[in-house]
Amino acid sequence: MIKSKDNQRRVVVTGLGVVSSLGIGWEEFWKNLIAGKSGISRIESFDTSELESPYAGQIKFFPVERFIKKNDLKKYGKTTQLAIAAVKLAIKDANLHLSKKEANNVGLSVGTTMGESQVLEVLNKVRVSEGYEKIDKLLIPQYSAEIIPQNLSKYFNLKSNSMIFGNACAAGNYAVGNCFDQIKSGRFDIMIAGGVDSFSRLNVIGFNRMFAVANEKCQPFDKNRRGMLVGEGAGFLILESLEHALKRKAKVYAEVLGYALSCDGHDMTSPSEEGIRKCINKLLKYTGLNQNDIDYISAHGTGTETNDKAEASAIKSIFYHNGRRVPVSSIKSMLGHTMGAGSALEAIACCLVINRGMIPPTINFETKDPSCDIDCVPNNAIPFGGATVINNSFAFGGNNCCLLIKDI
Repeated sequence: MIKSKDNQRRVVVTGLGVVSSLGIGWEEFWKNLIAGKSGISRIESFDTSELESPYAGQIKFFPVERFIKKNDLKKYGKTTQLAIAAVKLAIKDANLHLSKKEANNVGLSVGTTMGESQVLEVLNKVRVSEGYEKIDKLLIPQYSAEIIPQNLSKYFNLKSNSMIFGNACAAGNYAVGNCFDQIKSGRFDIMIAGGVDSFSRLNVIGFNRMFAVANEKCQPFDKNRRGMLVGEGAGFLILESLEHALKRKAKVYAEVLGYALSCDGHDMTSPSEEGIRKCINKLLKYTGLNQNDIDYISAHGTGTETNDKAEASAIKSIFYHNGRRVPVSSIKSMLGHTMGAGSALEAIACCLVINRGMIPPTINFETKDPSCDIDCVPNNAIPFGGATVINNSFAFGGNNCCLLIKDI
């Protein structure tokens, strides 16, 4: 029996919702992660002949009408649609039956990088080909990123706090961290936290023009890695106070012990090893743990030359001592980089590592890189017998966020 600590409000995860290129729902997502299956495929939605890479982590099958009534679809851009589906799945998984009164006391935090990028793409296409006057006026208010939490709040009748985080690739972790604070402080008993980004020509072309993409496969920590691949998806978690979860006899996946933020300002696009190290050490200090207490690290692991080297070096300097080698893996090798959804989906994976006792692999690993001398769980899942994991996320501009999750 789980017992709540006296005078200490604890935060737990009771529901998981996933929409990804590896599956809809956490069960299919997890099965494919552990199998080392790739969600990467050739882009078919637009001409890629001028791009460095024609591959991405697209969701090939999204049964949107399973989640949103057909007549309501025009109200929402693709990003909101993915978010609604993932939140619905998380609420169902948590076995929450919110009355209108209860929904008034549920908070929401959403992370995103691109917002409604597909809506912007359509607006621009119509503007160029037909002129401003032909733009559908219903599309204009769908574009801005803040419309996503507004849409979610309206759809689920949430009348309380809602937040949007645009901290690029760390936004999902920022959203979870905000919800942790809201519950820890006693402001809310239940929060919905997560991240979402949809696939579009805009983000694919943008990263291709940065020369940051691999041709066909993402190979984090491999000596011959060539870069990231763009992905899409949505990941949402139901967070509750432990007391509230116990009162309603909810299943508990894991406990969130805390998070740490840093903004090192080292470079607009390249991460800083020192900034990463400071963020991890700040997290350990906040949670009262040391390097020997950590049993697994979910890496940011984009597959780019600079990110992997900086992250691996920071991890090695903190956790690799006296023969101890903490396993570190990157699920971006399978999903691609899902932007604002990335660290949220990885937080869900961390909960499942604890709950299911397995560590997903870093696939496509072929050649060891001396500059990334870590145990990256190459190609095959391994058993997890520990209790405590860290979820790393590092964004453009040096916006770092590390989350610590442990067995209850």
